Amino acid sequence: MTDPTADEVRRLRAEEGLSVREIRARTGLGRNRVYELLRGVPPPRWTRRPNAKDELRTQALALRGQGCAVPEIAARLGVSRSTAYQWVKHLPLDRDESGVIPRTRSTAASDARWAAHREARDAAQRQVHREMAARVGPLNERDLLLLGAALYWCEGSKSKPWRRHDHVQFVNSDPGLLALFLRFLESCGVSRSLPSYRVTIHESADVDGAVRWWVDTLGVPPQRFRRPTLKRHNPTTLRRNTGDGYHGCLVIDVPRSRELYWRIEGMIAELFRIVDSAGSQIYGP
Repeated sequence: MTDPTADEVRRLRAEEGLSVREIRARTGLGRNRVYELLRGVPPPRWTRRPNAKDELRTQALALRGQGCAVPEIAARLGVSRSTAYQWVKHLPLDRDESGVIPRTRSTAASDARWAAHREARDAAQRQVHREMAARVGPLNERDLLLLGAALYWCEGSKSKPWRRHDHVQFVNSDPGLLALFLRFLESCGVSRSLPSYRVTIHESADVDGAVRWWVDTLGVPPQRFRRPTLKRHNPTTLRRNTGDGYHGCLVIDVPRSRELYWRIEGMIAELFRIVDSAGSQIYGP
């Protein structure tokens, strides 16, 4: 059985070209009801609002035809890269015989214009690095204790009031931080042969190669390594920590380390007290 109301609404749209507002005024129906009855019926052309970016889209297509890349199109037209990409993604750039997208003249000019700036920036960075390296000097035992305690309090596992776990366990992927923590342990009387080590890494990586890399890089005994922990690989996730430079994280677990954990707690508490005392002197109670 046909619905006479629906037929009339559709007729008003198709034959008379009325807008939703005009159909509501003619029939007395509500907005949602009219939209429901018009489902699948295209609106008349006169009701469509002009797109303010139609002209920009046309320009983007023309620039693409000239061989411009998405970043250049976005910069020229003053739109985001994502918008420029949506406009021209169906027009891939032509590639040469080697399969490389040719660089436009404007890109090369931009590189030349910024080359001097990048060189000056890199030179300034190297100078700052040299100056600060000269200020570091050799590390004494006190330096190692304070550095190691602060490093552990940032990256190590900590006991909670609701879950006591007075145990030293340190996890990180930075070999420099791990080497520093091992030096801290040695200053506390813990040799590198005492902790156990475990690699956590994605299952798609070279697990055995990662273990060998950590052994060689940190100089830790391979017989102290436990079975690696494998993370499930998700192909839909965009990961940048892949390839030969990806070695996962290393877990350093110190057995019978309750007292060592208390020592770290004590050093951190004193550091916090000193900082708080200095702040009170400056800003007042």
